[in-house]
Parts: sequence; structure tokens; C-alpha cells
Amino acid sequence: QVQLVESGGDLVQAGGSLRLSCTASGSILSINTMGWYRRAPGKQRELVAAITSGGRINYVGAVKGRFTVSRDNAKNTVYLQMNSLKPEDTAVYYCFAHVATEITAWGVDYWGQGTQVTVSS
Repeated sequence: QVQLVESGGDLVQAGGSLRLSCTASGSILSINTMGWYRRAPGKQRELVAAITSGGRINYVGAVKGRFTVSRDNAKNTVYLQMNSLKPEDTAVYYCFAHVATEITAWGVDYWGQGTQVTVSS
């Protein structure tokens, strides 16, 4: 009923930039928080950045000052602009959205399929 489709992952050299996008579609009444997690090889999943519908933002410390999360509420889309990329940013990046539908009016978390970001040194 709700799908999240990501794009933008790629192979990039250290110091480079990438922009990830994630669009939610389906029977959506509203979306509260949207954002991004990542899972690096051999590590646990970690929250990278999140943004509420009102624009409140939270970043993990390792990306502060380098990554910028934003969203277009009219398009149900969240973005992650990643600058000054480092090899340790290499991971699969997953977008998520807390979505309310007619059936689940309280909101349920949905996830994208993941997009690979690889930063070479």
C-alpha cells in the first residue's frame, strides 16, 4: 500500500558528493518523520539523519556539517545531500518514512530497498 523508492547511490572518490532521493507513494494520508539509516559492512544499522514534517532535523554526529537532509512535502520526497564524503561513509543507505494511511491512521514505518554508496580512498 505504501512504497518507498530510493535513488542516487553510486561509487565516488573521497571528498566527492552525492545526493540521495527517496519518494513515498501509495495510499498516504500524511507523513511525519522521514530520513535515512545506513548499514556499513560488519556494523550495525545507524540513523544518519531525520526530518519531521515541521522541519525539525536530527543528525548523527559523524555526518554533521557534511550531510544535509531536506524534504519536499508536496512530493512526499526526502533528500540527503552528502558532501566531503569519506571512505567510512561507505554503506547501504535506507530511507524510511512514518506514514499514516486510512487503515493505519496511527502511522507505520516504511522502508526503502536500500541504495549502495561506496567511497573510494
